[in-house]
Amino acid sequence: MQDIAEQLQAWHASGRSFAVATVVGVSGSAPRDPGAALAVDADGEAVGSVSGGCVEGAVYELCREAIDSGRPVLERFGYSDEDAFAVGLTCGGILDVFVQPVVPGADAGLDAGITYIASGTPVALVRAIEGPAGLLGATVAVTAGTHHGTLSPGGPSTTGALERSVVAEARALLDAGKTATVTLALDGRPCDPTAASTVTFFVESYVPKPRMLVFGAIDFAAAVVRIGRFLGYHVTVCDARPVFATARRFPEADEVVVDWPHRYLDSQLEALDGRTVLCVLTHDAKFDIPLLERALRLPVGFVGAMGSRRTHLERNAKLRDVGLSEAEIARLRSPIGLDLGARTPEETAVAVAAEIVASRRGGGCLPLSSGAGPIHHDLQRADAGAPKAWRVA
Repeated sequence: MQDIAEQLQAWHASGRSFAVATVVGVSGSAPRDPGAALAVDADGEAVGSVSGGCVEGAVYELCREAIDSGRPVLERFGYSDEDAFAVGLTCGGILDVFVQPVVPGADAGLDAGITYIASGTPVALVRAIEGPAGLLGATVAVTAGTHHGTLSPGGPSTTGALERSVVAEARALLDAGKTATVTLALDGRPCDPTAASTVTFFVESYVPKPRMLVFGAIDFAAAVVRIGRFLGYHVTVCDARPVFATARRFPEADEVVVDWPHRYLDSQLEALDGRTVLCVLTHDAKFDIPLLERALRLPVGFVGAMGSRRTHLERNAKLRDVGLSEAEIARLRSPIGLDLGARTPEETAVAVAAEIVASRRGGGCLPLSSGAGPIHHDLQRADAGAPKAWRVA
């Protein structure tokens, strides 16, 4: 929903009713991740996408029906063996789509959630997608310190324990920046999704963009900045040399900082998390070693450094000299990037981006044509390792 938040906020602010269809479950080679959304307003205008085209027409009609009826609905779309061109996913995947009508001012949880998402405030939007009819579509917007909305229009006393439990679950997911389905018993206890008398919630965490810090204001950095923005990162370029670190040279960067890399990193510790990517492109020991000494001890998602094989070996030796352990040094992706035979800055940026995506998603870095297993490694790992009470989407 975050991709279409600006349009939803505009409809909401104008008092216009609409319906939002959200992907809440994915299996197989489905084209969109959980959280992808399509919205349709009362005049029939549509924004967003849930499938890249496969089932858009059917979901559009479900949205129109939801606006008219005022009732939410959970619908499953999958591959049709009998007719590959029937309503379904010809790629072989399965999508669970939850369609919810929205009337501005009628639901405090939805009202607050849409406002928070549009403003960029971190929020987890909790929606009941399966369970007793009276709870279906109930929405709570959860922030770090408060929540808005209730599971019971008649008062929280009827669902107090359930509401407290799902708010706690949602706050934990928000803190981790994760989206998941959560299944609870009616009294709020965690339980198996197949148990009787349960409620399944879809919890969408909306957090600021992940950060990419690019150290070294060189020509390769400009290409990495562009592809970082394309991948959805908030990109910062940092270099101690003011003649090179200029907004004019890096117009697509969100920030350009003139500072010693290690000193800038020290100033950003509270803003870094497990999604943060560090690309060290200076291949100059006086910049790299103090920076990497700190970076490789931080709980960030990816640390990569540019340089030749010889530079890599010399850099590792210097990192040992300053006290880093072998385990800490092993976190360094160097030379940065996958072996694509890249030469130009743009080709190198593609190689760097490919390694970042593979690291984040668990990819094997082989041609898809060389294997026969699932394409989406991260969903497979999440399903295998998540607790029974909720599965990461």
